Amino acid sequence: MTKRFPRKKFVALWLVCLLLLMPAVAKADVAQIILLLRNITSTLQNGVGQVLSGIHSIQTTVRDFEQQVVWPVTLISQTRGFVGQVRAQFSSLAGQIHSIQTNSASLVNPGRLESLLRSRRAGNLGQISASYTQVYQSPPQTNQATANQRNLMDVDDALALGALKTATVSDQASEQMLSVADGLEQQAAVSAPGSASILTAQAQAANLQNQAMLQKMLAAELRQEAARLAHTNALRKQSADATRDLRNNMQQILSRP
Repeated sequence: MTKRFPRKKFVALWLVCLLLLMPAVAKADVAQIILLLRNITSTLQNGVGQVLSGIHSIQTTVRDFEQQVVWPVTLISQTRGFVGQVRAQFSSLAGQIHSIQTNSASLVNPGRLESLLRSRRAGNLGQISASYTQVYQSPPQTNQATANQRNLMDVDDALALGALKTATVSDQASEQMLSVADGLEQQAAVSAPGSASILTAQAQAANLQNQAMLQKMLAAELRQEAARLAHTNALRKQSADATRDLRNNMQQILSRP
């Protein structure tokens, strides 16, 4: 019992010392953590903070330069307002002009053909040929006209139909170009600074499409004019052939005893 008592006493004394030293160690760890946090805060405020402040100053300068020199906010707002006013002024007038009915045919077949030609729909091209035949009639039969006459009638009808169909497709393309132009106007009124190049590219692409359609219309007109000249020249040839035949017949009649 006497030997166990000093050992227990020693263990108890050791525990008491440990309990007394733990608050001091804890206080030392908290002090080190607070000191570390103070060092980090000082570094952020003095070193990194100055760099971030410089970056923010540069960004502010760049933003002010863009808003005042490159893309002036005031001028952009004025331009948007002007575009909106012009669009509101002319859109109603364009709509009124576009809604004017110009159909003039009074009979059934001509009225149907005129409606198809003014429909501005390429899907009606198949109906134009039948309606054209109802108005301008079919070529005569072989026993009703000569071969040359039937050839001229057929080619004239073909070129006329081609020109009319091309005009119908051109009207549809014009409607699409008007829709594209209206969309560009709307985008220009609300577009962000720096997007002018994108709108310009879209306008140039639409302009190229319009130019291509104009070239097609010009080619159709040239074909029609060439066909008219060829038709006139063919009539002269037929007249020359008839004159030659008449002369030969007259010579045969006069040469008889």
